Amino acid sequence: MDRRVMSATLTVPLPPEEAFRLFTARGERDWVPGWDPVFPVDTPDDTAPGTVWLTSSPEEETTWLVTSRDFPRSVSYARITPSVRAGTVTVALAATEAGSEVTVTYDMTPLTAAAADALDEFAADYPSFVRSWEELIATHLR
Repeated sequence: MDRRVMSATLTVPLPPEEAFRLFTARGERDWVPGWDPVFPVDTPDDTAPGTVWLTSSPEEETTWLVTSRDFPRSVSYARITPSVRAGTVTVALAATEAGSEVTVTYDMTPLTAAAADALDEFAADYPSFVRSWEELIATHLR
């Protein structure tokens, strides 16, 4: 089993100061269907390093932790899905004439052979996965 590092870039028609929120636990609620983070403790700032939230689907539960934040340039999260995968997600924003260029990097390690196969499939589809974010965000902003 090998670690997978995947990176892709999308364009958001907002300056980084406004686009940043779209890539936070609460901000993703606005454009990601079914995204419903749960905060185990009162969390006024969901981008503060050390902040924890949980997400779940019928298949798995994931614990997220903010590891770093440099508003409005970047935010990084650790994510652990027990007995499946662990790693980080880093979102880097850069100002452009069109708004923001946003690079999303997943650095994931599978924890089982089955998870490695699933991660291989995810990696193969990663560029289109991130492109779908661009479409979802554009729809949200209309």
